[in-house]
Amino acid sequence: MSSADFVYCVLTVLFAAEAVRALRHALGSRSPGWRSRVDQLLHTAMALAMAVMPWNCGSGLPALPRTAFFTAAALWFPLTATFPLAAAGSRQRSRPTATARRLPYAVGMAAMAWMTLSMAGPSHAMVTGVLALYLLGYGLWSLTRGMPTLRGVSPAAAGSGGTTVPYGCFWDGTMALGTVIMLLMHP
Repeated sequence: MSSADFVYCVLTVLFAAEAVRALRHALGSRSPGWRSRVDQLLHTAMALAMAVMPWNCGSGLPALPRTAFFTAAALWFPLTATFPLAAAGSRQRSRPTATARRLPYAVGMAAMAWMTLSMAGPSHAMVTGVLALYLLGYGLWSLTRGMPTLRGVSPAAAGSGGTTVPYGCFWDGTMALGTVIMLLMHP
C-alpha cells in the first residue's frame, strides 16, 4: 500500500464517519428548524462524495450535475444565513454576522464544486490555493478554539463560544482539514 493510499483510507474513514454523524443529526435532531436539517443533509452528501472521491467510485457521473449540486450547496449557506432556526422569539443575529458564521460551510461546498472540475493551469492553482488556505485556517481555528490558554483561563470559559452540536468543533475542523488534503492531492 502506497502512502497516498494510506492517506486516502484514513480520509475515507473520516468522511464516512462524518456522513453517518451528519445524517444522524439531520434525522434525529429535535431542532424545529428545517434549515438545520437541510444543512446536515448537505453535509452528509458532501461527506459521502468525499469518502468515495479517492477511489473514483463517482467518476462515471457527469461532472456538470455534481458541480451544479455543490455550487448550489455553496450558495445555500450564505443565502439562508438569516432564515429562522427555531421558533419566533429566538435571538436573531445581524446578516453579516450570520453570513460569516456560515461562510466556512459555503467554502467547503465550493471546494467540492471546484474538485469536480478537471482544470489545469495557473488559475486552477490559484483558486485551489485560496480555498485550501481558507479551509486550513478555519480547520485549525475550529480544532483549537476550545482549548484553554496558558494564561489560566478555565476550560469552561474557554469553551463557552463553541457550537451547540456535541463535538461540533472537532467535526468542523477535521472536515475542513480533510478537504484541504483532498484539494491538494486531487489530480
